[in-house]
Amino acid sequence: MAHYRSFEDLEVYKNATTFCDAIWDIIINTPLQKDYKLREQINGSSGSIMDNIAEGFGRGGNKEFIMFLSFSRGSCAETKSQLLRAKNRNHITVELYTELNSKAENLIEQLSKFMNYLKKSNRKGPKFD
Repeated sequence: MAHYRSFEDLEVYKNATTFCDAIWDIIINTPLQKDYKLREQINGSSGSIMDNIAEGFGRGGNKEFIMFLSFSRGSCAETKSQLLRAKNRNHITVELYTELNSKAENLIEQLSKFMNYLKKSNRKGPKFD
């Protein structure tokens, strides 16, 4: 976090944005578009991944950032669950489910590694400088 001026520069944020865009693509291009409750849930949870990264970054302290990255990781797990429901309801193919589930797993791993990095950092965050 020390050399990043904006959350938009973080690789994990870029990946979260790409993942959210992929979820939006299935919302508008598959039968999921007519499953209103699930559509809104998966749209919200996938957006929450990137939103929590942004909010945590904006807090200016590593402890708060770690907490919001944890929220982001939880939202990613929630999105995985909703993807499984979309597959089970035949809104998306098994292949598409597998691809998006793998992207979610990679994002969870990336968030976890970033949290561990921040936990070990001697810098407390820009609001403490």
